[in-house]
Amino acid sequence: MTSLYSINYHTRAHKRDAFIEFIKSLLLTPFVLHTRPTISTNEYGTAASKLGDKRSASSNHHGSAPPPLRAAASTADGESKARPEAYAKNVERYCEILQCVEELIADHMEHQEQDLLELSRLSTLVPSIGRFFTTLPLKSSFMRQDAKRSIAARRFVPPSFNDVRAILNDAQVTSIAPTIKLITFDGDMTLYADGADFARDSDLVKLIIDLLRHDLHVAIVTAAGYPGDAAKYEKRLSGLLAGFRDSGLPASALERFYVLGGECNYLFCYDAKDAHLKYMEPETYQPADVTKWASDAPRVKELLDVAQETLAQCASEMGLAKAVGLLRKDRAVGVVAEEGVQLTRETLDEFALAAQRRLNNHQRAQQTRHGAAPVPFCAFNGGSDVWVDIGNKLIGVRMLREFLGTHGNETLHVGDQFLSTGNDISTRTACCTVWITSPEETAEVLTELCRLLDARGKK
Repeated sequence: MTSLYSINYHTRAHKRDAFIEFIKSLLLTPFVLHTRPTISTNEYGTAASKLGDKRSASSNHHGSAPPPLRAAASTADGESKARPEAYAKNVERYCEILQCVEELIADHMEHQEQDLLELSRLSTLVPSIGRFFTTLPLKSSFMRQDAKRSIAARRFVPPSFNDVRAILNDAQVTSIAPTIKLITFDGDMTLYADGADFARDSDLVKLIIDLLRHDLHVAIVTAAGYPGDAAKYEKRLSGLLAGFRDSGLPASALERFYVLGGECNYLFCYDAKDAHLKYMEPETYQPADVTKWASDAPRVKELLDVAQETLAQCASEMGLAKAVGLLRKDRAVGVVAEEGVQLTRETLDEFALAAQRRLNNHQRAQQTRHGAAPVPFCAFNGGSDVWVDIGNKLIGVRMLREFLGTHGNETLHVGDQFLSTGNDISTRTACCTVWITSPEETAEVLTELCRLLDARGKK
């Protein structure tokens, strides 16, 4: 019989990241040790001792009056003096654990080189773990993040998902800074608010210009699909492009900027002479294996037909047929809320997971019956809508890597959708990644990266 625990585990798995959950579980040990009862002043103004001391005090005094307030004051003073030592001990515990995780990653990478990933210790502990392109200095990153987030000093709030995510982001940026050549970004909620345009006064304008100044290739890899229509992408990126025109950067730097739309379907490069985005024909950058399925119009249409049917059926089953509309594009189909309707995250996840399951089963059946190779797709929760796109960002980042001549340890993707219902998660197979939750957080990450690039340039 299936337990309620198992049901909850499987139905909530799409909301979790296995590696982050693994690190969180390890960090609970020092947190619990740090929360052991300590001498402090209780709400009545008397001295509350450790549990063992309390029992012995109770037996010795036999119900006598509590110690005078002077003792409580001295106890409080004693606690404040002992606090730095306890804090330092807790930092040591956290660092020891993160040092062990560093070693697990190093061992995992050694097994990668021998094509024996499944035999690494980390694969045993986190079966869904993928590839690493760089080592991660987690211990030193913890020290920096602890200074900002007071992780080791906390006694009531354990290390959280966001704490671990911040440590991993810091470690990844630190590790890749010496080698980075290409950085790619998601659009909505990474560079600008969902559905908004890139504002001219955004801090990210200057930071992206700094990345180009440091000889990096910069690309925005977005699900927004406007077939060959540079004007629509220019509108979304109006503030950034205005910043380019005012930057004073040479054409050679500005022309290292690209936009890849529709996950991997439409590539544009910046033309410094005209100060506009220029559409690039697929044959100039698209590898043969991508061209094979991308040019197969009947199979692309068939996949989108199945996706549209699935989304419509899902809307009907949830009683949302009149609350949402289906929007069909050249290489995508999506569920969009009608005016005045706001869909919950759970509803959007239901659409995305239903489409993923149906399309995966459809492709397996086609492969079994006709030997047809699957057409890659991405079904994802876009935050306020759901889309099924032909292709995915893994293909997009790989194409850019091949086109620009970079490797996984030289490429960094920054995005906000790394859960299984997101469209950034697939990039983990192609390059290093940073998981952010807002444009403001992207600015923090890029500020640190630019600082490290400045240091790299001075060497």
